[in-house]
Amino acid sequence: MQNFSDDVHVQSGEDLALQTYFKTGISPDDVAAVSPLKRAQPVVQAFTALFHGGFNGVLLRLLVLRELASDVESPAVSRADINAKLGYLEPDALETVLSRLRSTGLLVWDASQSVYRITPTARNVLAALESLIHTEQNQDQAEMSYMLTQVAGAQAVGGVSVEQLHHLLGRLIELTEEFSDAIASGSEFQLRTAQKKWHTACDWVEKGSQIIHAITHDERADAATHRAAQAIGRAQSALLNMQGMFSRALNQIERQRVHLGQSGLSTTDIKTWLLQKDDLAALADGALAQPVTPLFITPSEMIDVAESELLSHRISAVAGALPAGENAVAVANDDSDALHELDHWLGLLSRSDARTKPLALQDILLPASFAIASYRASMLPLLGDANESALQGATATLARLPLEFHSKDKMQKLNDPHVAAISVASLTAAAVAPDTADHNADDATAHREPIRDTP
Repeated sequence: MQNFSDDVHVQSGEDLALQTYFKTGISPDDVAAVSPLKRAQPVVQAFTALFHGGFNGVLLRLLVLRELASDVESPAVSRADINAKLGYLEPDALETVLSRLRSTGLLVWDASQSVYRITPTARNVLAALESLIHTEQNQDQAEMSYMLTQVAGAQAVGGVSVEQLHHLLGRLIELTEEFSDAIASGSEFQLRTAQKKWHTACDWVEKGSQIIHAITHDERADAATHRAAQAIGRAQSALLNMQGMFSRALNQIERQRVHLGQSGLSTTDIKTWLLQKDDLAALADGALAQPVTPLFITPSEMIDVAESELLSHRISAVAGALPAGENAVAVANDDSDALHELDHWLGLLSRSDARTKPLALQDILLPASFAIASYRASMLPLLGDANESALQGATATLARLPLEFHSKDKMQKLNDPHVAAISVASLTAAAVAPDTADHNADDATAHREPIRDTP
């Protein structure tokens, strides 16, 4: 026979007085943080009644209380209705939970009408739990929705507290530090993951801006509330300004990305493919036809070989013999297809209309095969690179072109036989500073002047 006893709420000699937890000479009433918690004793006891004990017992109490509160047509429910609604539970277990809820004030027995009634405290506790459960089910990566919902609800009824604003501010600061660590790591995968979470956080920031604006302009709010709202506004601004940091870090990684020949594959693609494999060791199965045979050599043999080599070099040095001459190996010019393609593309960029109007990315890279389009795309971040433009060669010529490359974190589909989708980006003319233009004009004038003979 099963035992469904529930003695959680029974006071015993193990319960210590609150004073025993504080140092000698310090009273709990002297600590400001204790007073609001003592005033909230009914709510705290309600949560204690529900969540004290093991998970299965907590789950059973919440199940019974939610089922009873779900019947909104009638504020009262009879025992017969309870037995019918919760007929899938053992009678002894159901009776234990009902007794627990009655003793803790979450459920009231109306003897005059022989019905049970849900107390307002129980409904408040269930409402808070439903908000948390709903937030968890929506998979909010930034974990801001619940706190922002509480602030918005409190502001709507004119009762927002400084503590609620401090919780939201703390979460914003935590997210900012998390994103800063991801940027400092230099890992593309951490940056991509953090950027997705950053987009989710920005969505909640945009929704909460109006709420924070209303709090800062609320004449009923005290000075502490105003300061907390202003601090939240500054934290939101810092969070939104991280878009440029993400873009610069990803562009730097893009410049350092290594492509495997003209295949269009990069080291990032290889790493992504490897991360999708559950067993990396299985990739080596069948790779070796036979095991590696190690070769061992004794110290005596090493000494003999070293001695013979030393003597042969000494004899050559004494005799003054020089090694016989050999013809230098002819080195063919680097006439690879990649250089031909880069020269051809430089000519297209020089004759393009990008200096007069923005050109979309697909108009710059296509038409071409996937390998050529990928190769061209990998060259675009070199535009305007000061370090590269100081060098010589085709890539330096590309870096010195008066063009700028702008990209967005979006994709668009194409009707192309080789490329299905491409990033939303454009190529525009580079802005030339006035002093730079004057300097270039002076240089051009100097070159046009004839060279005169000096006496």
